[in-house]
Amino acid sequence: MRTLMPTSLVTLRQEMDRLFDRIWDQDVRDLPLLGDWAPPLEVIEYKDSVTVRMDIPGMDPKDVHISFRDQELTVRGEKKFETSRSEGTYHVKEREYGSFTRIVRLPASVDAAKAKATFHQGVLLIEMTKVPSAKTLEIPVAVG
Repeated sequence: MRTLMPTSLVTLRQEMDRLFDRIWDQDVRDLPLLGDWAPPLEVIEYKDSVTVRMDIPGMDPKDVHISFRDQELTVRGEKKFETSRSEGTYHVKEREYGSFTRIVRLPASVDAAKAKATFHQGVLLIEMTKVPSAKTLEIPVAVG
């Protein structure tokens, strides 16, 4: 039967199989949403550090809580619903409100005591220094 399928369909099936394998292989802790909404984030690994950027516009930084455990970063918060007028009728309501919890498995071990978190223009930036054992060591290959 496989020989009768066009090459493009075989390739499509292989790509779909790989996609589903990646989905099912993920750890449950890496699922993005715990709470009412999930702010988008980025995790970037550099030579000596790991950076997490999370978009949380409209939030008060005092409503954001960050913690570490093992190699996991947890960010919790709550974006409160703005009630400026009660007599209005919503025609479009796309903004996200409520509590959230994002648990991110970090790609390397970090020194939690040296972590820095800043908040600027709606973006939470968490910068963490890798522990020496987690830093990548390049080993040159000798020709001989």
